[in-house]
Amino acid sequence: MVLGGAATVHADEGYELALITDVGTIDDKSFNQGSWEGLEAYAKDNDLTCKYYKPAEKSDAACLTSIDLAVKGGAKVIVTPGFLFEYPVLEAQDKYPDVKFIIIDAAPTDPNEGQRIEKNVESIFYAEEQAGYLAGYAAVAEGYTKLGFMGGIAVPAVIRYGYGFIQGADAAAKELGVEEVSMKYTYVGNFDATPENNAKAAAWYNEGTEVIFACGGAVGNSVMKAAETSGGKVIGVDVDQSSESDTVITSAMKNLGDSVYNTVKSYYDGTFEGGKSVTLTAADNGILLPMETSKFEKFDQATYDKLFQGLVDGSIKVESDTVAASATDVPADNVKVELIQ
Repeated sequence: MVLGGAATVHADEGYELALITDVGTIDDKSFNQGSWEGLEAYAKDNDLTCKYYKPAEKSDAACLTSIDLAVKGGAKVIVTPGFLFEYPVLEAQDKYPDVKFIIIDAAPTDPNEGQRIEKNVESIFYAEEQAGYLAGYAAVAEGYTKLGFMGGIAVPAVIRYGYGFIQGADAAAKELGVEEVSMKYTYVGNFDATPENNAKAAAWYNEGTEVIFACGGAVGNSVMKAAETSGGKVIGVDVDQSSESDTVITSAMKNLGDSVYNTVKSYYDGTFEGGKSVTLTAADNGILLPMETSKFEKFDQATYDKLFQGLVDGSIKVESDTVAASATDVPADNVKVELIQ
């Protein structure tokens, strides 16, 4: 069974805008929710109908079935967040040439033939390494020297967050005269809240880790639960997760809602630029830390603004996932990374 939810319903008109969720839920306080909020906001602002569809399982066939349902339901624009949609959108862009697809953090890809983006598809990526950099810098500026990075699955977006986190922590350590910052680093292999993920986070906190960058969807819920019982701190991911737990000091964010909103808007104002992939950086307001809700005592707005401007003008350069085979290869002098398999 394919589940769905809707907003801004007009009887007998179907749903003009649609989103297909990835492995998470629509209220995951992460990737799906951030994308849905942008789509729903545009629908409400413009008196349009919208609906989300949840695939019955984690498979290409299930994703394609949900896309079929969305199109049958009247969708003119379909948002697909996540790498799971690489092949489904490759198929769907040909099957439904009159439907516009917005694929987030992925591009239509054949595992054998590579990437192919048709004119009815816009692929959006983000400079996660820049968001991770800001989070890493802020953590060390706050006085934390024992850090952790707990990623979900080692897909490019997660890797980029982690690599930026190392570089930001290293930059802050150098500028503030902190001789050594230690960092436990792992990918748990899923995006789920599980007892195993909770136990791993709890062990890290008990071993002295002060703050963990939880970069894996619902993995963050496991980390937050561990932090609440151990007195540790958490850095959230993708969206502002400050309301999820008092332990969240900040979140390395993608501006998911705005980018979805603006791309849907481009369809209606006739400026939709399909057939290409874009990477949204600080210069595009594509990444950020939510300073208004962050629980910082030392890292201030002026420092944040200076760092952000450095990312915008290029005076601060952050290496991404193409520069190193593993976290221990990321350029860093003052951060000692312990890669945990």
